[in-house]
Amino acid sequence: MDLDVVFVGTAGSAPTARRGLPATLVRRGGDKLLFDCGEGTQRQLLRSTGLIDLEDVFVTHFHADHVLGLPGMLKTFGLRGREVPLTVHGPPGLKKLWSTLLPLVGRTPFKLELVELEPGDAVEREDFRIAPFRVEHGNNAFGYAIVEDERPGRFDEAKAVQLGVTPGPDFGRLQRGEQVGGVKPDEVLGESRRGRKVVLAGDGAASDATRVAADGADLLVHEATFGDEEADRARETQHSTARAAAELAKDAGVALLALTHVSQRYAGPELRDEAREEFPNTIVPRDFDRVEIPFPERGGPEHVRER
Repeated sequence: MDLDVVFVGTAGSAPTARRGLPATLVRRGGDKLLFDCGEGTQRQLLRSTGLIDLEDVFVTHFHADHVLGLPGMLKTFGLRGREVPLTVHGPPGLKKLWSTLLPLVGRTPFKLELVELEPGDAVEREDFRIAPFRVEHGNNAFGYAIVEDERPGRFDEAKAVQLGVTPGPDFGRLQRGEQVGGVKPDEVLGESRRGRKVVLAGDGAASDATRVAADGADLLVHEATFGDEEADRARETQHSTARAAAELAKDAGVALLALTHVSQRYAGPELRDEAREEFPNTIVPRDFDRVEIPFPERGGPEHVRER
């Protein structure tokens, strides 16, 4: 099952010539999950992955740089004759926000569902979940953890044959946890293997809640609006410095830290260098870069740069 994260927009509160407003696309098999939708997101998608018929959008909070791309994108979906339903998830207050934005969109030819979440209200899928957690950025600001279920251990075909199991459908039954004849799954399966975890922390200061959510994550996407020289400003505005994000990543034992929400005062490398003093496995992705995340036994996450 392929899993990657596409950095659709990596700017802070204002776009630059090279960075669009916040938006991140997570692709897992057939699932396409968009996190935040800053102004211009639909064009950023057209320039990178194409404007796919997303089925789920997750909003971290209601600041303009994270939501003002929604009306235009939904309007475009409607003009294209979209029929596939769309669900927008977010903190409490999402429906009130939408009542303000609705006149800009009008009626849509597709079903639009708004789901207000609370911390701990995981959105369950067949073999993974999207779990919101509260972050320190004013009221009702969330991060999201995408967590896969554990996978069965490796199947020992030779042992199964030795125990009298005929190759074919019975192998599949054992791998699904069913007993075949007198053979139990634990006789031919190794230890369960962990799934992958991606954490998108949204906007906010480095916090204990984020540290807990990110524990052991394959990828942590954390904002770094400021460098060390603006640490006081970061505290005042409930944003993070690159160093604080790196310290959190080190404490949480993540595999890779990606810094986003880059202010127009920075080019990017200076934030990366600051963070790497604390946590060497740090990147500052550009728009349209992505991170590929294989299963743990196949290697670590890989930063793939846009050419």
